[in-house]
Amino acid sequence: MLMPKRVKYRKQQRGRMRGLAVRGSMLAFGEFGLKAMEPKWITARQIEAARIAMTRYIKRGGKIWIRIFPDKPCTKKPAETRMGKGKGAPEYWVAVVKPGRVMFEIAGVNEQTAREAMRLAAHKLPLKTKFVSNAKFGD
Repeated sequence: MLMPKRVKYRKQQRGRMRGLAVRGSMLAFGEFGLKAMEPKWITARQIEAARIAMTRYIKRGGKIWIRIFPDKPCTKKPAETRMGKGKGAPEYWVAVVKPGRVMFEIAGVNEQTAREAMRLAAHKLPLKTKFVSNAKFGD
């Protein structure tokens, strides 16, 4: 599971997800990518599930890049606990994803394989996504 090795502060405030992705909105490594179309928190488990779905489908061909990292801790209070007594303990990690962010990239496979791998990955994620490519047509 992805998580930071160490952080400056154990607990973070929730924050808000306004606007579009400023960085990471273009393909940088691969030929095809999966782009987020809405703002959402993506947990480390969801990223891992998507990664496994893609690698299983493409078998040993191609290379996959994960462009998001879960660096925000989410806390949770124990079950059946009364209100108050401070913030809960960190429970899991999330990546804050804004619309336009390229989350996964793939290279070394044909478009049909990449499209299907990204479709399988998208089913594991809690947000609307779009398949993007930088393939040159008419060459």
